[in-house]
Amino acid sequence: MTPTMTRELLLMRHGKAYRKAETEDFQRPIKDAGKRAAQRLGVWLARQHLTPNQIVASPAERALVTAQKSAKTMGIPAARIEQDARIYEAGLEALLAVLTDCRPGARRVMLVGHNPGLEALLEYLMDEPAPKLPRGKLLPAAGLARLELPDDWSRLGARCGRLIELAPPKQLPKKFPFPDTDGTEERDRPAYYYTQSSVIPYRLRGGRPEILLIASSKGKHCVLPKGIQDVGYSPRESAAKEAWEEAGIEGEVGAQPLGAYQYPKWGGTCTVAVYPMAVTREIPEEEWEESHRGREWVSPQEAAARLRQAALAPLVLKLAAQLTR
Repeated sequence: MTPTMTRELLLMRHGKAYRKAETEDFQRPIKDAGKRAAQRLGVWLARQHLTPNQIVASPAERALVTAQKSAKTMGIPAARIEQDARIYEAGLEALLAVLTDCRPGARRVMLVGHNPGLEALLEYLMDEPAPKLPRGKLLPAAGLARLELPDDWSRLGARCGRLIELAPPKQLPKKFPFPDTDGTEERDRPAYYYTQSSVIPYRLRGGRPEILLIASSKGKHCVLPKGIQDVGYSPRESAAKEAWEEAGIEGEVGAQPLGAYQYPKWGGTCTVAVYPMAVTREIPEEEWEESHRGREWVSPQEAAARLRQAALAPLVLKLAAQLTR
């Protein structure tokens, strides 16, 4: 008698990555096309009400980023992704062992990894012969397979599962719904990209405020730390995260924003909440991943004049006025 099928397994292969060049295979980065494909798959899962209860990913760069990009578009914080080193370069037995250790209460689990191991697992579990496709095409880059499996994953045997469907990324919509996964407007990036946070870092020297400027990522103009409000982060937490990553600073982010501004990007409009940040620590250059940006303390008037985003100038001057009352 066929066992009762009560749990679902989502097998996802990582998105397209750069071939071996100057980096080791484990660190090969994912291409932008691979990131978009992973995000489209995440949106598709959310719209189909197929959000997983547990996500387990290979720690290899291309697989982990694939998992993160997909999870965020489903509203799942990246911090909830579990990394399992056994998935990297895993064969059938290793992957079955990973499934054995998945939480029994997780009714839908997504496993993000690599071929040929994932395809071997898929072919082993399916109760029907796999579609006749060339090796690597059953689960193409950023492809996903849905399987229905018995409840007890400690006893998974050959042909114990049913293939529900294959979701090749090329069949998914290229655009993303806005303002959420049920939205009808279409944009170039996932909805959460368009809500952003920024800080105006400041310190007092001799009772006078100074503003910290950094260079843009390409070094062409002066900016303030700014970025997408990451899934699972509050606006303030996201602002502090960007300050750490882009400027290498820590401090106290104000409870309320000084204001906000908008700018066009990715086929839509981004809204940026701008917070004051009293800087308490600048991390050493050698510990700062984006040290190529450089840091420069200037007067509020100079900062207002040099910042590329004109909407920031009145907010900088507003902060300076508050600090010198």
